[in-house]
Amino acid sequence: KILTDSMARMRHVPLWSLTFLLLACLPSETDALAVMSVDLGSESMKIAIVKPGVPMEIVLNKESQRKTPVTVALKENERLFGDSAMGMSIKNPKIALRYFQDLLGKHIDNPQVTLYRWRFPQHELVKDERRQTVIFKLSHEMQYSPEEILAMVLNYSRGLAEEFAEQPVKDAVITVPVYFNQAERRAVLHAAQMADLKVLQLINDNTAVALNYGVFRRKDINATAQNIMFYDMGAGSTVCTIVTYQTVKTKDSGTQPQLQIRGVGFDRTLGGLEMEYRLRDYLVKLFNKQQPSKDVRQNLRAMAKLLKEANRLKTILSANADHAAQIEGLLDDVDFKAKVSRQEFEDLCSDLFQRVPGPVLQALSSAEMNLDEIDQVILVGGATRVPKVQEVLLKAVGKDELGKNINADEAAAMGAVYQAAALSKAFKVKPFIVRDAAIFPIQVEFTREVEEQDKSKSLKHNKRILFQRMAPYPQRKVITFNRYTDDFEFYVNYGDLAFLSQDDLQAFGSLNLTTVKLRGVGDSFRKHSDYESKGIKAHFNMDESGVLSLDQVESVFETVVEDKPEEESTLTSKYTLKSTLSGSCVPLFKIFVASEMVLQIDVFIYPGVASLTQDPKEKEESGKEEEVSKSPGDSTATKMEEKKLKVPKKQKLVDEISVELDVRDVLDLLEEELKSSVKKLQDLTVRDLEKQEREKSANSLEAFIFETQDKLYQEEYQFVSTEEQRGEISRKLSEASNWMEEEGYRATTKELKEKLSELKKLCRSLFFRVEERRKWPDRLNALENLLNHSNIFLKGARMIPEADQIFTEVELSTLEKAINETVTWKNETLAEQNKLPPTEKPTLLSKDIELKIAALDREVQYLLNKAKFAKPRPKKEKNTTKTDSGKNATAPPDSEKIIPPKEEKGEVNRSLQLRGPATEKCLGWNGSCGPFNTNARTEEGELVVTLFTCNIDPSEGVTN
Repeated sequence: KILTDSMARMRHVPLWSLTFLLLACLPSETDALAVMSVDLGSESMKIAIVKPGVPMEIVLNKESQRKTPVTVALKENERLFGDSAMGMSIKNPKIALRYFQDLLGKHIDNPQVTLYRWRFPQHELVKDERRQTVIFKLSHEMQYSPEEILAMVLNYSRGLAEEFAEQPVKDAVITVPVYFNQAERRAVLHAAQMADLKVLQLINDNTAVALNYGVFRRKDINATAQNIMFYDMGAGSTVCTIVTYQTVKTKDSGTQPQLQIRGVGFDRTLGGLEMEYRLRDYLVKLFNKQQPSKDVRQNLRAMAKLLKEANRLKTILSANADHAAQIEGLLDDVDFKAKVSRQEFEDLCSDLFQRVPGPVLQALSSAEMNLDEIDQVILVGGATRVPKVQEVLLKAVGKDELGKNINADEAAAMGAVYQAAALSKAFKVKPFIVRDAAIFPIQVEFTREVEEQDKSKSLKHNKRILFQRMAPYPQRKVITFNRYTDDFEFYVNYGDLAFLSQDDLQAFGSLNLTTVKLRGVGDSFRKHSDYESKGIKAHFNMDESGVLSLDQVESVFETVVEDKPEEESTLTSKYTLKSTLSGSCVPLFKIFVASEMVLQIDVFIYPGVASLTQDPKEKEESGKEEEVSKSPGDSTATKMEEKKLKVPKKQKLVDEISVELDVRDVLDLLEEELKSSVKKLQDLTVRDLEKQEREKSANSLEAFIFETQDKLYQEEYQFVSTEEQRGEISRKLSEASNWMEEEGYRATTKELKEKLSELKKLCRSLFFRVEERRKWPDRLNALENLLNHSNIFLKGARMIPEADQIFTEVELSTLEKAINETVTWKNETLAEQNKLPPTEKPTLLSKDIELKIAALDREVQYLLNKAKFAKPRPKKEKNTTKTDSGKNATAPPDSEKIIPPKEEKGEVNRSLQLRGPATEKCLGWNGSCGPFNTNARTEEGELVVTLFTCNIDPSEGVTN
């Protein structure tokens, strides 16, 4: 009944208002949370956040820097991150881990692992026997996988973000190099899982840069395609990306800007780090030449110092023609100094500069484009600041200039955090469509029996492309197997990687991804032997992170069923939808009610005016028209329509097939291994927090000892204490100081806090007396001013004439009593305090003065508020005027008349009503006048009401 009544009323309600109501009922997101992005570079990381009121901001680290070195130093009893860990890489290179991202998802025999061992010989790398991957061995007890090291960095980055955002941060978008394969991407996800970080998406760093570029140039994007090339040379690698920007039409949001990754080229080892190693080796030769009796290569600390100096030298040579490398006490207290020119640096890296155009050619080849189609080339990454790189690249692309209108360091982090806000449910951002591309093709391979012409059977190996090179993702694909009726297996492998060089292929790792074994296929066919098979369908999904997964495998069958005529419900024909204009319609919503009878109501949006009607007469007339239009010639058509209704329908049956996956590239972590890693990292975090708490307690105790010892010699402390009291405190402080030097380094956090609490208790009365004397002048001065103002107010209130008096005698007497009591208390307490020596506990307390001030101020404020809202007594108005002859006459009807407002109990704001030509009168009072026009239309005609608000000048004689 409620439903039918509502629908009956709905005929008078516009459809747009119904839509508004539906939207208004949707649940709203009330708890807005911050989201973050982490741009994981080879050398440093940048962190950005979005939180309510702070759109897209780079997070500063503890040193107030906008980027943080990706370095972890693992000591026996503490961990260091960022700049602190970088400092430790010079003092103790063995415990400082850097550039470990190159080891993610790699077997120990990978060429990338060999290169890492050459670059960082101080680290011992051992093999994980089950996964055949790499483990850092710092000691027998301290062994960590690259995923665990990365998890430590991610957890540290979240700590920085939470401190900056001042709220918990759980969701993140993490950038990864575009050339990361499936194993490397899964390794990053494992690391985030260990850090208890929810990954909204793994976004390719080049895509994040392109998104940042497009978001801030949204107005420049139109239907005409713009092709932009981003050349990103960082510390570890180089990536060239071709991106197409244009607006496209979407079903949900209308016309929106879109970026599409068209082509990608990369070089895994071409970057600033390789240049630094060339410079370091050159400095090694110069030092060994200066000191023939010494070999600096045998000292790890000296080599770390040289690598750091090479980094500084590379940066300076980008802006200067030459510079002197200088290191104090490089080896055995021997200083090193040598002058290096930019030309020498370029000669050292000449073969590297020859590789600069390589990624450009790869990107053009994958995009099937030429340089003439590229509108602009934009530089990204720190290593692109090297002049020779820009010179070679400019010649390779054939442009007049290279674009430098993007933040080379922070573009990826800012683009990734925009994506994080778009994916988060807590924020609403302007849509920007991102169509990323998978640069490595993936295919499905399987073997089946085929019958030859001589009726012999042979095995045939088949390949089906699942995702082609540069295929957009996220995307779902379905592969159908039609020739299998029993259990079988197939393989998911990488496709043709001929576009990679031999070195890249070796570093890529295994080309086999997964072996998929299907169980239950034969049982499914035997169970549905009467059904027609439509094949075995495998559903694949490449998600937003570029990670491939097999969602499900199902066996599909079909059978024919007879179509039974459905009885029409009396309720379904009760309502009809009537449109006054013809045109297409779009369903807006449906209402279903489950009861004894089923009611289904479809509401549509028509281009014309639509209304929901109930018209039984119309139904009868239409029935008569149908009877009249029937003729013998129409019987054939009627029969054909009946036959069409009896066409049998096909019913679909689906059986889920169980799947066994055998990973062939790099084995995933087992559940027990993952839990063990999580616990290991949590224990380290707890240990770090406990250590920080202990250090904080020790610093607080030490600071209190030194500060209090200094205070004992200050005049104000000596004035309120005796020699014996100061001596006792000084003795206790000296004992605590000696204890800190002898036993404090072994003391627990609890012991340090107890020692501090004991000293504070000893000094509490001394500090209290000093603090009270500091507060007395201000508090007493405030009390004295309040007493003076209260007396003045009281005298003024008593001078008000009786006819106009707004205060009662009780109210004025109460105020007078409060003033007198406050004055008496002040005088008596001050006299008592003056009798006490300064070393005794004071009688005059600042909190008591504050209470007296509050009590007296409360009485005064009560009377002030009453005076503020009090209403003057109305004056009698004269409705008649006296003529010169002394006779009374009424005023003309069009003259100005002031109508006082109606007196109502509790009324605060009074208004002035004017009759007659109100505008001229109002302006004549030299006041400002603001009209508020209210137009109300009635059936009889139009009523116009004009209200004025006037600021009346009291000098004109108008008091109200």
